[in-house]
Amino acid sequence: MRLKIVITFIILFFVFLLSRVYYLSIKSNVYYEEMAKQNAIKTEYLAPVRGQIYDRNGTLLAINDLGFSISIKPYLSLKKTNKIILEKELNNLVNLFPDLNITMLERTYKRNDSYYNQDFIKVIDFVPYEKMLSYFSELNLNENIKIEPVVKRVYPFNHLASHIIGYVGKANLQDVSENDITKLTGYTGKSGIERYYNDILQGQKGARVYKVNALNKEIEQLSYKAPVSQDIELTIDMKLQSFLTEIFNDNAGAAIIMDATSGEILAAGSFPEYNLNPFVTGISIKEWSELSNNLDHPFTNKLVNGLYPPGSVVKMGVGLSFLDSKIITSNTNFFCSGKVELGGRNFRCWNRNGHGHVDLKSAIKQSCDVYFYNGSLQIGIDRISRTLGRIGFGEKTGVDLPNEFVGTIPSREWKMQKFNLPWYQGETLNTSIGQGNFLVTPMQIARYTAQLASGKEIIPHFLRKTENNQTFSKVEHDIFTPLEKENLPLIRQAMYAVANEQGGTAYRYLSNIPIKIAAKTGTAQVIGFSQADKNRVNEEQLKYYTRSHTWLTSYAPYSKPKYIVTILVEHGGRSITSGTITAKIYEKMIELGYFK
Repeated sequence: MRLKIVITFIILFFVFLLSRVYYLSIKSNVYYEEMAKQNAIKTEYLAPVRGQIYDRNGTLLAINDLGFSISIKPYLSLKKTNKIILEKELNNLVNLFPDLNITMLERTYKRNDSYYNQDFIKVIDFVPYEKMLSYFSELNLNENIKIEPVVKRVYPFNHLASHIIGYVGKANLQDVSENDITKLTGYTGKSGIERYYNDILQGQKGARVYKVNALNKEIEQLSYKAPVSQDIELTIDMKLQSFLTEIFNDNAGAAIIMDATSGEILAAGSFPEYNLNPFVTGISIKEWSELSNNLDHPFTNKLVNGLYPPGSVVKMGVGLSFLDSKIITSNTNFFCSGKVELGGRNFRCWNRNGHGHVDLKSAIKQSCDVYFYNGSLQIGIDRISRTLGRIGFGEKTGVDLPNEFVGTIPSREWKMQKFNLPWYQGETLNTSIGQGNFLVTPMQIARYTAQLASGKEIIPHFLRKTENNQTFSKVEHDIFTPLEKENLPLIRQAMYAVANEQGGTAYRYLSNIPIKIAAKTGTAQVIGFSQADKNRVNEEQLKYYTRSHTWLTSYAPYSKPKYIVTILVEHGGRSITSGTITAKIYEKMIELGYFK
């Protein structure tokens, strides 16, 4: 019996042994073969070169400067015997490139050095081609050093169009986790066009598959797929853009020049501007402090993030709401004595002597506040806010810039939701002349002007085309009611009178321009003024940052609208007004051949 048990045990042992040999040699072969391939075959992903940005005439706005990165062999900080080598290599680099900081280099290396890292550690992101040329051979022969070609983003115009172009910067952990290409390049678009069209500009990664031996040395390349880059062309004209910056000088504000039929933006500026280049490699604390503490807010993109009361430039839209109600017609007159009394308060007109009897056309021409006070009391805030919302206020314009603000159209519903308070008629009066809680962006005013001029929805945009002929896509909607379309010619006539008839608020600025312009001026108060004051406040006597902002929005030619010019000068301008800037822009556009 014992012999049978021993024999059975021996047989079972050899059956188990044979089955294990079978599993390891045959069944597991596929698994271990795949593991062997992974050890022998490696894939290296290749970073694309970021696409360049051009203006409409082929002028380069964002380019890539050729240079080299420098990496050091791993494991040199982990053993005492190797630390001498690391110290030697770092000292050598600092001797060759004296502007480097050896402490920062050593800190970067040690932060990334570990037993799990087999790759060379990058300690210098970029050395310009010219600086590297003399030392390339020496460093390239050093087995502890690895040199790789890299590019750095450069903005040749420095501060010009800075809020439009934007800049690239070093990617953070979230950027890297969300984007495979950013993980390769280490950079991503941070603002402006660079950020909005980052997916296009960053291109597509390539790949190189190669075979290595047991010592991790490459012995054969198996396949290669080149990375793909893609350039983009913007709608802006840098000649016009440069002129904008020149005439704004040290004034703060915003300017937009736009095609009234297509929405292409020919030039736009948020002033003051700032130099883009320091942001690519990292701005210093001193430079950042100067930008962030500047009371004119150079780092804010005022085109889409600046919120201002629209003042009287909104009166055309309010006038359309009057006419659309059918309660007020083009022939309806109101008498302006210089003020309207409501609830024991005086709501003044800018002209303390009054304008006498005015209809809608003359009210827009002379910017009579009393006309709009009276009209708004008749039709109410609900009609006004609905019309203004339908033609584009209180919503994004759709312009291709990141983080666009929507602004505010005051209404009963808005006030109840925000403050849980009822609406008062005095607020209706303030809203009707673009004051109170009414807030807009300069881009909204430019779009609104283009829509009045063209009679259709306009989507502002900066993208003209990409390298593969992709263009800005837009879906237009019918935003004007049939009655409003019938009344648009009256609104345009009133805007023509503003610039071309005596008594028009822009007459002295625009009447002598060789082309006929339609326009509307506006003043946006920064601080409130007591209604008890009999006389209008002389703003020149106020401190600079308490003065009102000045608007002038316009289009030309009047008979066949082609271009929009919208100007906002913050605090009334230091040395120049919105009217003076507008006149100079049209003269420059004539010089550049925009008006045939």
